[in-house]
Amino acid sequence: MWPFSRKGPSGFSWYSTAEEVTQGLDGSGLTAIVTGASSGIGSETARVLSLRGVHVVMAVRNLSTGASVKEAIVKEIPTAKVDVMQLDLTSMASVRKFASDFDNLNLPLNILINNAGVMSTPFTLSQDGIELQFATNHVGHFLLTHLLLENMKNTSRESKIEGRIVNVSSEGHRFPYREGIRFDKINDQSGYGSWTAYGQSKLANILHANELSRRFKEEGVEITANSLHPGSIITNLLRYHSFMDVLSRTIGKLVLKNVQQGAATTCYVALHPQVKGVSGKYFDSSNIGEPSAKAKDTDLAKKLWDFTMDLIS
Repeated sequence: MWPFSRKGPSGFSWYSTAEEVTQGLDGSGLTAIVTGASSGIGSETARVLSLRGVHVVMAVRNLSTGASVKEAIVKEIPTAKVDVMQLDLTSMASVRKFASDFDNLNLPLNILINNAGVMSTPFTLSQDGIELQFATNHVGHFLLTHLLLENMKNTSRESKIEGRIVNVSSEGHRFPYREGIRFDKINDQSGYGSWTAYGQSKLANILHANELSRRFKEEGVEITANSLHPGSIITNLLRYHSFMDVLSRTIGKLVLKNVQQGAATTCYVALHPQVKGVSGKYFDSSNIGEPSAKAKDTDLAKKLWDFTMDLIS
């Protein structure tokens, strides 16, 4: 990538904030779901989309934390339309309930931002018996997207407005297990590496977006699907690694993005007219980036799709 301060083709750079990349954009009439919207870049994404007139549904695990974030947004932006709904991505039952509850609201859905995630956790299984990082970062979002697709397709057809699916991945996708996705060893504790398992889940985010994009083009559906690296950011993702967490919050302030910069690429891909019709791409610092070779492997993407469909059914 270009040096931090240099602007890319989009006119934005590493330093750009979410407010800057959406300056002057009008999102009124649009509805977006943002997962993990109660902290970090998720809450900043919700705030900035609200600022631009988007009706934001915050999908959060902790309702009281979500309610506090909503309160802060509405206090700052009295015209903001914000709803808070419970979603635990480690539980397929919770994902299904969320999708059902959202359907009952009879809201259109223009933008889905699969933002929530965990990083480098100790080996744990989800409520459905799937390795936690793969379950949270990939499977939960895959199921959520799957359940909301009909709404998104109907919305884009009826409104004649392009739908957008945004998967928040990471440069960590470059460091998965050697085989990329360990289909036959997803729950293998003996070979578990907390960072390589994280890399595997973030690789899955990109492959998921790419396969969605391929299918949309095949069907002639007016929805785009893209993935992105938000940047290395000062958030609570490193809470499982106390030494690194302290480092990131002290020395890290010199080289890491703040939350306002960290949410920029998400908001850019979700809302900016420059991204209209762009699909199956990987973004970094609000510009199109170059993911790893594994992330561009169409056969791997199809295999992951079939594998995950089996998991959710």
